[in-house]
Amino acid sequence: MTKYFTLRAGKSTPIIPLSATQFPGWLKKQSAFVRQWFATNHYTHRVDSLVVVPDSKGGIACVMVGVEAAPHLWSIAHLPALLPAGTYHIEGDFTPEQHAELALGFALGQYQFTAYKTLERKAITLALPKTVKREPIERRIAAITLVRDLINTAPQEMGPEALAAAAQAVAKAHGAKFEQIVGDALLKKNYPAIHAVGRAAPQAPRLIRLQWGNPKHKRVALVGKGVTFDTGGLDLKPLAGMRLMKKDMGGAALVLGLAQLIMQEKLPVYLDVLIPAVENSIDGHSFRPSDIVPTRKGLTIEIGSTDAEGRVILADALAEADAAKPDLIIDVATLTGAARTALGAELPALYANRDAVAQAIQQAGMRVRDPLWHMPLWQGYAKYVNSPVADITNSPNYSMAGSVTAALFLERFVSPETPWVHIDSYAWNAEAQPGRPVGGEALCLRALYTYLQERYAR
Repeated sequence: MTKYFTLRAGKSTPIIPLSATQFPGWLKKQSAFVRQWFATNHYTHRVDSLVVVPDSKGGIACVMVGVEAAPHLWSIAHLPALLPAGTYHIEGDFTPEQHAELALGFALGQYQFTAYKTLERKAITLALPKTVKREPIERRIAAITLVRDLINTAPQEMGPEALAAAAQAVAKAHGAKFEQIVGDALLKKNYPAIHAVGRAAPQAPRLIRLQWGNPKHKRVALVGKGVTFDTGGLDLKPLAGMRLMKKDMGGAALVLGLAQLIMQEKLPVYLDVLIPAVENSIDGHSFRPSDIVPTRKGLTIEIGSTDAEGRVILADALAEADAAKPDLIIDVATLTGAARTALGAELPALYANRDAVAQAIQQAGMRVRDPLWHMPLWQGYAKYVNSPVADITNSPNYSMAGSVTAALFLERFVSPETPWVHIDSYAWNAEAQPGRPVGGEALCLRALYTYLQERYAR
């Protein structure tokens, strides 16, 4: 078993999740001692409330936690931080699926990033009943942990080389094919936009590729923005804008975590993962505002801002993904501040050239408590992506709808015949919540996997 779970054997302490309607009936059935304990503590039932009930020897008899009428993933995710070390089990009339969700949240509540700081980890384990399959839970924990760890890693240790090494490790662990095109080879093999953005950095730009599965299955392409650090280029960001730019490879991290889960679950697809990996840095070779950058598709891009580099590198990767005529393309990127202004840190913006696909993904996210929001790919704004001196511009001369125009830019590199999804994500928890500490986050990973499972695992 993993450090999070054990078999339900021996002594373990019950965790009893109760809603406001369940609590009075439960309390009536308890001993006079327990009823007095709640009275002494002036307990008023509310969601997330916690009462540790002692036993006659000074230990813990049970832990009562207030939950919503329909317990969910995060209902008991706050408990690991509050409870002493020990083994616990969830008590109540839950289906195996509900039990698994609660267990996943409980485990995610124990996540710590310890690469640079020693943190004490309490030995807390959850005893699972035999009706609950632990392997799917552990695979989701591993995928989310991978994403969080990659994003949280300091930028001096997470350049394009390290991101490629992480992708290679995922590929090797699951028997996937791995390759990368590095430096000037990008020009020789016609990925000029990726090269232009990354050529000024100490580590060479590259296109990372991972392929897995049976070629006879439906082809699914995952494209992740891999800007390992974004200074803004010559249009240099101020300190406030640069502080979190180690997370600008959050899209790449997300597609690696999603790919790992797909491979571990053996989803019947042919998986094609493409990550354009660059550092947007500054030296005498930096690309400049007003440069005209060619792309793999043949379209030219006027550089209106070197701080709108993510869409430029995604252009080449999307064109390559689309060339193979996949059944579906999903790209994930930390692309615009406009999406955060519209939806905040917790809701990735979801665009698609098929409304039915977008709606199905959004519904999947709501079901698994991993939300994203369908935004309009409004063609009325497509004119703002046009340039007077090139085919398109990466920085429209239009101060509104920045996330929409970024999506419309990317749409130019996908053929209308290909179902395509674009996700503009923050990839970061701005504030701590149960199971979600401040730092890198795998926003929409479970939503996307749920959708892909429902679409292909039939």
